[in-house]
Amino acid sequence: MATPASTTAVDLGTLESHLWEAANILRGPVDASDFKTFIFPLLFFKRVSDVYDEEYQQALQESDGDVAYAQFAENHRFQIPEGCRWQDVRSKTTNVGQAIQRSMREIEKSNPNTLYSIFGDTPWSNKDRLSDALLRDLIEHFSRVSLANRDINDDILGQAYEYLIKKFADQTNRKAGEFYTPRSVVRLMVNILDPKEGETIYDPTCGTAGMLLGAIQHVKEAGGNVRKLWGKLYGQEKNLTTSAIARINLFLHGIEDFQIVRGDTLRDPAFFTGDSLATFDCVIANEPFSVERWGEDMWVNDRYGRNFAGVPPRSSADYAFVQHMLKSMSSGTGRMAVVLPHGVLFRMGVEGKIRRTILEMDKLEAVIGLGPNLFYGTGLAACILVFRARKKPDRRNRLLIVDASAAFKKGRNQNALLPEHVDQIFGWYRAYKNVEGVAKIVTLEQIAANDWNLNIPRYVERVSDQDTVTVQEAVGNLKLALEDAYAAEDKLKSLLKREGLLA
Repeated sequence: MATPASTTAVDLGTLESHLWEAANILRGPVDASDFKTFIFPLLFFKRVSDVYDEEYQQALQESDGDVAYAQFAENHRFQIPEGCRWQDVRSKTTNVGQAIQRSMREIEKSNPNTLYSIFGDTPWSNKDRLSDALLRDLIEHFSRVSLANRDINDDILGQAYEYLIKKFADQTNRKAGEFYTPRSVVRLMVNILDPKEGETIYDPTCGTAGMLLGAIQHVKEAGGNVRKLWGKLYGQEKNLTTSAIARINLFLHGIEDFQIVRGDTLRDPAFFTGDSLATFDCVIANEPFSVERWGEDMWVNDRYGRNFAGVPPRSSADYAFVQHMLKSMSSGTGRMAVVLPHGVLFRMGVEGKIRRTILEMDKLEAVIGLGPNLFYGTGLAACILVFRARKKPDRRNRLLIVDASAAFKKGRNQNALLPEHVDQIFGWYRAYKNVEGVAKIVTLEQIAANDWNLNIPRYVERVSDQDTVTVQEAVGNLKLALEDAYAAEDKLKSLLKREGLLA
């Protein structure tokens, strides 16, 4: 077995810079939007290989040099076949990509229950994009830092990995919404749900697993035993690369027992109890906004009963995800938080009918309107809907509507929800009371009188400290007015169609 080259342990800042420089090596031949496809699998390969080498050396010392003992599976977290370690690939001067690809596939085969398809489908052997010289430079760059347990712990490695995910999101803003939710938004949602040790947590559109990791961090900060979450973390993600990144993310944070399944949640949900959908204590998601052609034809006769409030239109899957999540919420302790576009609050037609049915179920506890341009890939403002299977007696037949649209820090390309904003919004939710210009408790009767429209300005009237408004506020008010106008137009069209006056 090859002896690892000398390496240097690093702190978090140095490791972050090192990982980002690895991405820069790819700049030119590889588009920035594809950096994650190459860097994340290579980082995980280096980690598991360094840890294997470390475990091997420890076993040799324990057994006075017994090689057979050092190779026992029991001495290793993951199995790495002979000839497939990092140093084996590092020794290659030609066909480096082919060597990387072979090693990754053999590692997956040797760990079928944990690492199946975890390295994704990156085209390592495509020399038009990845020359031997470029890959040798990349391998040598990674080789300068040891990722063994003795040199770096799970917390630092996990934080560095999250840093890299955000950097890639910043680089590819337009596409980043597919895999990354700003962690401040995650923290707000997790604070609201308040997951406990031993509870089950589910994200049906898990992206890179930020929501699940946020729940883990919440339990840890509350003094809970994080190990009691092992085996209770569930996620599903449609994109192969993103689902692999999610699993790597959890492993690098030291989480050993979880289920992340690649697949289409709406067409082919992954988790069951008998013939029914599995249910969970906490259900949390940032679903892809207004997906078209999402499988509405299958939902007409959905075998899991997820069309209980109606079949959403082909043009938007928003209420399909909401109904799926509601069916996945435990009937006892279940609670749920989901990020959605504002349109779900006021769109009429089929969605209006679905919204009414859901409201009449009296599980919706709060609507929180967020500021604009907080999410990658869209400048639109979003909202968070909070549901509980069993609302407190004093919250029944009513809900809290919060206008937090002014709670953000303006950024050049992206606005930010700062920790103080998270604390402020969470404080409004937790207090669950009227706050002038910010929060309003409304009854279902009041909502019914508004034709089941939840558009926030109908209930919460913004107040200004000045007689004049800023351009930003004026634009925001105009957008809200337009939303109301569009909602009224949708309702008019629906009435005209019903009366046969519009085709």
